[in-house]
Order: sequence, then C-alpha cells, then structure tokens
Amino acid sequence: MPPNPHTKAIRHLKTVDPVLAAVIERVGKCTLVPRTEGTHFDYVVRSIVYQQLSGKAAGTIHGRFLNLLDHKRPVAPQILKIAEPELRKVGLSGQKAKYIRSVAEQTHSGELAIEKLHELPDDEIIEALTRIKGVGVWTAQMFLMFRLGRPDVLPVNDLGIQKGVQLAYGLRKLPKPDRVQKIGKKWAPYRTVGSWYMWRLLDVT
Repeated sequence: MPPNPHTKAIRHLKTVDPVLAAVIERVGKCTLVPRTEGTHFDYVVRSIVYQQLSGKAAGTIHGRFLNLLDHKRPVAPQILKIAEPELRKVGLSGQKAKYIRSVAEQTHSGELAIEKLHELPDDEIIEALTRIKGVGVWTAQMFLMFRLGRPDVLPVNDLGIQKGVQLAYGLRKLPKPDRVQKIGKKWAPYRTVGSWYMWRLLDVT
C-alpha cells in the first residue's frame, strides 16, 4: 500500500491547531488527489462549464460540449471554429460560451501559455488565469489545488470553507475572509489540506 502523500501535512496541522486535529480525527484520511488527466486547457474549460451548477447538471452539459469536438478533447483552434449559438445549444449560457471562447482565443494566440502554467509560482498563475474573462480568483485557486496539487492554498472567499470554519471553531456568525485568513495562517505551508478538511467536515456533519 503506497504511503499517504499527506502524512507530513496532517502531522503538522494536528500539531499547530487542536481544533483542526479534532476535525481530522472526525473526517478521517485525506483523499485529495490532483486531477492529472487531460491538459491544463481542458481543466480550465471544464471549470468554466461547472461554475455555479450542480455536479450532475454540469456533467451533462460538459458531456454534450465534448461531443461537439473531435476525439471529445477540447483544443483551442477547434473551439474557435464553433459558433456561439452552437455552444449555447448544448446548454451553455451565453456568458459561459463567451468565456470558453476567450480562453481558446488567448491560448491560440499565445497570449496565455496555459500548458506552462505549472512552471510558475502560485501568485503568477492566479494573475495569468484571472486575466481571462470569466476566470476569477476562486477558479484560479481551484486550479492550483485540484489540478496542480499546490500545497498552500486557502480560498478565503469560498462559502464552503467559511461554513467549515464556522462549524469547526464554534463561531456564531459566518466568518469573513480576513477571519478565515487569520485562522488558517497557522496551517501554512499546508493550507490546501486544511481547506480540504473544512469542506469535508460539512459532509460528515
């Protein structure tokens, strides 16, 4: 059985934060594994499709979108050949169709070297991705965590993280981002795993 890649992170988190230690005991093993299949471009396009939708609805729309493409694999030049009305027919909103075309345009032109993003530090990746219309800081942070497996990301504006922190620390009100930042500061350099446990806490409560 391979060793758990998060052993060192969990040991650190348990040591620095007794509250999080109790959450870890309650939730159990960290099963966070980055999504490595496909390309970075695939991942960002998929993230846009999934924004603000339930997993099932988003999966259906994403499947229909892939059926428009050769080999069901998103590549920028082919997406640019698909008219916006065709993208909308598969269930994408007009806004999301524009966003996907925007990613394709910037990738195809070379303005965004999307397949080299993993070579950059976290803050530069966020800066590069948020220059794309429709890609905000949250989407860029999800890319860091769930595509690249970066270890020290804390999405302070994420509602699930805020609810998890409220529950774990017994707060009367939903914490604002600066409070989440302050609480999570001690988790560094493993704030990604700390964040994962905040999300999972909601599943077991």
